[in-house]
Amino acid sequence: MVKSMGRVVDVSDAEFDMATSSDEWVLVDFWAPWCGPCKMIAPILNQIANEKDITIAKVNTDMNPLSMGKFGFRGIPALVLFHNGKPVDQKTGAMPKPMFDQWLGKYMD
Repeated sequence: MVKSMGRVVDVSDAEFDMATSSDEWVLVDFWAPWCGPCKMIAPILNQIANEKDITIAKVNTDMNPLSMGKFGFRGIPALVLFHNGKPVDQKTGAMPKPMFDQWLGKYMD
């Protein structure tokens, strides 16, 4: 059996609704270039995209501030897991890969 893998895409405010409205799993990563914890989780998110059938949608909040505002986040990194176009769960702050695996595993495995 060939397992399809995910992908990492950059998403703007204008593309946000379309990017999150598919029936697939989409993990939105609200981040900014100056954010240390955001840089820390970037390779982990790339790894997750290589292991799971999920789209990692990266939203640079410096250039795209509107989408994040819909969720009331006060800090980044902020993550929202979507399925079938609806938010399923959300987290803020950086976490190590095992915590990501545990969190996503509650929904995807």
